[in-house]
Order: sequence, then C-alpha cells, then structure tokens
Amino acid sequence: MLWSVIKIVIFLALIVAASFGAMYLLNLEGGVRIVMAGYEVNLSPLKAVIALVVLIVAMWVLLKLASLLVAVLHFINGDETAISRWFDRNRQEKGYRALTEGMMALASGEGNVAMARAHKAEKYLKKPELTTLITAQAAEMTGDRKTAEQSYRRLLANDRTRFVGVRGLLQQKLADGDTDTALKLAEKAFGMKPAHEEVQDTLLRLQTQNANWSDARATLGAKLKHGNLPRDVHRRRDAVLALAEARDVADEGKTIEAREAAIEANRLSPNLVPAAVMAARAYINQGKKRYANRVVTKAWEAQPHPDLAATYAAVEPDETPDARLKRFTKLFRLSPDHREAKLVEAELQIAAENFPAARRALGTLAESEADARALTIMAAIERGEGANDAVVRGWLARALSAPRGPQWICDKCQHIHAEWVAACENCGSVDTLDWKTPPTAQVAMPTGVEMLPLIVGAIEDQSQTDTAEDTGSDTTEKSTSPIVEDAEIVSEDTSDNTTAPN
Repeated sequence: MLWSVIKIVIFLALIVAASFGAMYLLNLEGGVRIVMAGYEVNLSPLKAVIALVVLIVAMWVLLKLASLLVAVLHFINGDETAISRWFDRNRQEKGYRALTEGMMALASGEGNVAMARAHKAEKYLKKPELTTLITAQAAEMTGDRKTAEQSYRRLLANDRTRFVGVRGLLQQKLADGDTDTALKLAEKAFGMKPAHEEVQDTLLRLQTQNANWSDARATLGAKLKHGNLPRDVHRRRDAVLALAEARDVADEGKTIEAREAAIEANRLSPNLVPAAVMAARAYINQGKKRYANRVVTKAWEAQPHPDLAATYAAVEPDETPDARLKRFTKLFRLSPDHREAKLVEAELQIAAENFPAARRALGTLAESEADARALTIMAAIERGEGANDAVVRGWLARALSAPRGPQWICDKCQHIHAEWVAACENCGSVDTLDWKTPPTAQVAMPTGVEMLPLIVGAIEDQSQTDTAEDTGSDTTEKSTSPIVEDAEIVSEDTSDNTTAPN
C-alpha cells in the first residue's frame, strides 16, 4: 500500500516537472537555427528539444535494425545468436514435453505411444541418454526385443549410460536363458557398480548355478562390505558356500583340501547340519573321535537330524547295540522331546532287541505324526514282539501311503530336494533349504491305499484257510470268512494292548 502511494506521488511529480519544463521552454526567448546545403531551419526552444528526442529515438531504432541484420547474417552462417537460441528454446520445450508424455505413457503401459513420444523427443532434444532408455523399455513392453537390444547397445557408447545398457542386456539374456553370457554381463556390471544390490544378487545367483563357489564367496563379501547383507546372515551363507566348495574339492579327489574346507565351513556355522556331518567325518578319518563327537553334539543340540545320528554312530562302528545305545544317551538328553530323538532311540532299541523299550521310545508318533519311517519302525516292533503277520503287513501297508517325513525344502519356492544343496535347484536361491515336513493334501481314497491293511490281512487269512483245508488240520473248524478272521485278529491284538492299523 505504501509503495503504491509512493509511485503515485512520483508519477505526479514527474508530470508537474514536465509541465514546468514545457512552460519554461515556451517562455524562453531565442531558438535554434540549422543551416545545411542551402536550407535554413529555425526552431523554437521547445521544438528543438522535441527534435532532439526524435533524433535520439530514430538513431536507436536504426542501431537495433542494424544489429538485427547482423544477427540474421550470423544465423544464416550457422553462428549462435539470439535467434538461434530462441529456436533452441522452442525445440527444447517441445522435446521435454514429448519426453514427459513418453514417460507417462511408459508408466501407463502404453508401449507404442511411449516409443512414438521418445522418437519425437530425440528429434528435438538430441539427447540419446534420455530418449534411448525410454525406447528400450517401451520396446520390451511391446515385445520388440530386437529394438530393445539395439537401444541398449547404443547406450553402451556413452560412459554415463553404459551401466544401464549392460544391465538391460543382462536382463534380456536372463530372460533368454543364456546364463553364460548373462554371467559375463553381470561381472561387467558388478565391476562398474560393485555396490548395486540387484547386480550383486544376480551375479551371486549365476555364480552358484555355475558352481563358481570361490567367486560367489567374494561377491557375498562385497554384499557385506557395502551394507547389503547383515553380518550374521553373511556368516551363515559364507559357510554354505564353503561347504559346497568343499564338496566339489572332495569330488575331485583332493582329500586334504576337502577336509580343511569342511572344517572351515563348520567353524563358520556350527549349526549347519551338512557342514557338521562333513567336518565330523573328516575328523573320523583323521582319528580325532573326540572332535567328531563334539561337532555332532553341537549341531544335534541346534537341530536333530538323521545324518547327524548316522555320523555319530560312525564314530564307533564296531560297538555293540547296547554300548551304542548307552553312548547315544548323551544326544537324547539334549533334545528329549524332539521327534528325531524318539525315532533314533526306537531304532537303537530294536537293534538291541528290546522291543517294549522301543515302543515306549516311539510313543504316539505312529498315530499322531505318522510317516513312513515311524510306521516302519512300528512294524518292526510288532514283528519283534511276535505279532501276527497281518498286523505287521498292515503297518507296512500304511507306510506305503504315509508321508516321507521331513525333507530338504526350499523356503522360497517350496521345491523338495533329495539331498542338501547350497543353492535351490528350482529357483537358484542360496541358503534357503530347511529340514522340515512338506505340507500334504488330504485326498479321499476309499478304495485306495488306505484299504491295504485290511486287504493284506484278508489275503493272509485266506492263505491260512486254504492251507488248513489242504492239510486237513483242525483249522477247518474255524470260519473261512476273511472278515471274521480279521475281526478275531483285531480283538486278540486289542486284548494284548496292540493297536492294529485301519
């Protein structure tokens, strides 16, 4: 408000000053006389001032016209001028507008529109580092892989866009399944940007797929160095890769190197079951039984596993069943309620021919957590206690249709592996295998394998009846109905506290 008042006051002051000046010039005597080439002009003081102002304005206009003419000549000659800069600004405005529209079309999934806008932006801007990338991504979106590859290759020519070009080609080779070329591109991209997490993961996956374990461990170290991997996870995965490397060395027949690598893998991650098994067997080969026991005990405390039990037994291969059972007591005390401990104890009791103790050790696993192993152990217990063949065969028949129990399963893709590997055979992920029971679907099979126990029992009883008829023995007085025979077997087993499968 104050500034507006000041401007009004100044404007009025200028008008008053101009009025006083004009009045002063009108009252001023004399004038200006101009004589040139026989012409004479007499001007009053006011007219002389006006003529001077007009002359100054005319000279200024002439100078501007002259500078415009010079600028046009420079523009025609190709020099940078105000005119050329104006045209450049106009082209840049159009180019950036087309570039913006191309990016919006790319984000909207309109690949063809994005490519068209990218070509237009390239014509106006002449900046391939901006437009070529949009062209490549739009070409991939529309399925034009040839154009996309050509665009990525053009990006390789510029230092600022070379990494983007290499990464684009890498993704194409991965999609094509060309892992050899993809590995070389991943190594090149890693050399340009070693801290790039996506490149690190891709390179690590390709290296593990090609069994380049030492290179994979170096890449894993880079992930730790650049903060893309927690230290405890790095230690575990480094142990996994070291174990895989030890296995390859063992396959090559380098016993000493394999032994040292296995011990190193176990040192990095004592809870890794395969590393503990390999390290313990290496100690056994060296005659260091105490070290082998220590390795197995530590791993068993973290996760009881059948391979650990087998390795623990291999420490003393010639011991008696009773001595082995006594030695295994140390492991059983570490995990008394674990399923694996119960199964191993039942197996050892069977080997020692103490079948009631084996039944007690097995507990209710054959009913509550029935799998092929538990049911097979139950069949062995029934056989050892002198049960009827139909009962034994019933348990074995149930084992045929029962789940296999815990297996090595990838946590990422749920792929089941026959044995432990460092990287999943399906998705290639490193250190994702876990020893657990796979989920099983309940399928109704009223005439399938669930009926095998009854069928097996019926066949057994029928064969006994036929034998009795042929020999003329007193068994002919019994009922020849298989179902009745099965009922008698079940009732007898029930009276003996033996549960038959159904």
